Amino acid sequence: MDVRPFWLAGRPATGDAELTVTNPHDGRTVAVCSVPTADQVEEAVAAAAAVRKRAAALPIHVRAEALAHVARRLAERADEIAHLITAENGKPIFWARGEVNRAISTFRFAAEETRRLSGETVRLDTEAASAGRLAYVSRVPHGPVLGITPFNFPLNLVAHKVAPAIAVGAPIIVKPAPATPVSSLVLGEILAETDLPEGMFSVLPVPNDRAASLVEDPRLPVVSFTGSAPVGYAIMDQVPRKHVTLELGGNAAAVVLADADLDWAASRVALFSNYQAGQSCIAVQRVIVEESVHDDFVARLVPAVEALVTGDPADEKTQVGPLVSDEAAERVEQWVDEAVSAGARLLTGGTRDGATIAPTVLTDVPADAKVCREEIFGPVMVVQSVSGVDEAFATVNDSKYGLQAGVFTRDLDVAFRANRELEVGGVIIGDVPSYRADQMPYGGVKDSGVGREGIRSAIADLTYEKVMVLTGLSL
Repeated sequence: MDVRPFWLAGRPATGDAELTVTNPHDGRTVAVCSVPTADQVEEAVAAAAAVRKRAAALPIHVRAEALAHVARRLAERADEIAHLITAENGKPIFWARGEVNRAISTFRFAAEETRRLSGETVRLDTEAASAGRLAYVSRVPHGPVLGITPFNFPLNLVAHKVAPAIAVGAPIIVKPAPATPVSSLVLGEILAETDLPEGMFSVLPVPNDRAASLVEDPRLPVVSFTGSAPVGYAIMDQVPRKHVTLELGGNAAAVVLADADLDWAASRVALFSNYQAGQSCIAVQRVIVEESVHDDFVARLVPAVEALVTGDPADEKTQVGPLVSDEAAERVEQWVDEAVSAGARLLTGGTRDGATIAPTVLTDVPADAKVCREEIFGPVMVVQSVSGVDEAFATVNDSKYGLQAGVFTRDLDVAFRANRELEVGGVIIGDVPSYRADQMPYGGVKDSGVGREGIRSAIADLTYEKVMVLTGLSL
């Protein structure tokens, strides 16, 4: 098998070590990727620092066309890339195709937003002391970005680091998850086809234990991390003077109230507790149901879960594939067993076959169980009955996480109350918390992170406002 090069300052390169990527479903080798040496990592960082001023001065049309080119080429290679995602990640091909389509949109949105980066003018003669003065406010990149990305969306979450960085004229170094580097390396191939200057991007599949030096490097003033809360906050503590953005985990709740369409709610909760094998920070983990419809809802939910097709992720019919590794599945199995031992009832699922966990529904779970308190990152949901809206919203908020929540209701007043009261970054009315549009602000509160993704929000996050004041003008 040919060794895939990494991307060093926009050029393909190979190091002195290799990383073997395997398929979580059957263990076969998907790719062998070259790993950069310490000297090559230094070269990439130096190149990003050297091109910093040129990158910030790139004309808008150059940045926008580079982003549009990536969107076009992703569309042309969509089927190939979707199969690569399925192979390295274990994500069913149905969901992998969706991820590629989202990445296409992410780069397209970024191209459109880039062309809107015009700055703004502010007349200052609203005060007599500032007569004849006009302020021009522009956005300037903080500087080169280190983007650290997770395994669960190996293309689109890389896109959410790369696209806004290019949009604002910031060089970026991507450190992909060691389990799933192939998609980001393909993205590097496509970026290399553009007119972006040398040093504008690097994709470095270095092991996690070598990431600290990149995080600490003062030439990379921005760190954008997506992953687990302990690692994210450790990064923030490690570099308190850097601009750090964190998109972290959650144990997302779906609230089902008495006025909800129960068939719709059950079908959506069933699917989106188990999509990506539950390996999404906004997968449904906690299901909070008003007691007057609890039994009716559960009677619809369990068959909907059991109807999901679990199996080979390359099969077009598969809806639930394996977790990223046997170790990840073993941990999920252990958490489920702990909850059952503590008194939880298992309504369906709970079994493991290698890296695959059968879609699982638990009820009567002790409040302090890990499946309630922590992020399980597997195809497991906990169903809880509550007396009404007050208890439902209090239960949602009884979590150290606050990424997104879904509320199934047709009551507009309750919808706006949810928006006021729920301690989360996003409230999805009439659907699961798993909904995300790539152009909208996305991020959490509490232990779910700092900052926002979504192209416009990320552009703001990667830049600061700079003011120029013109004096002596006849306005």
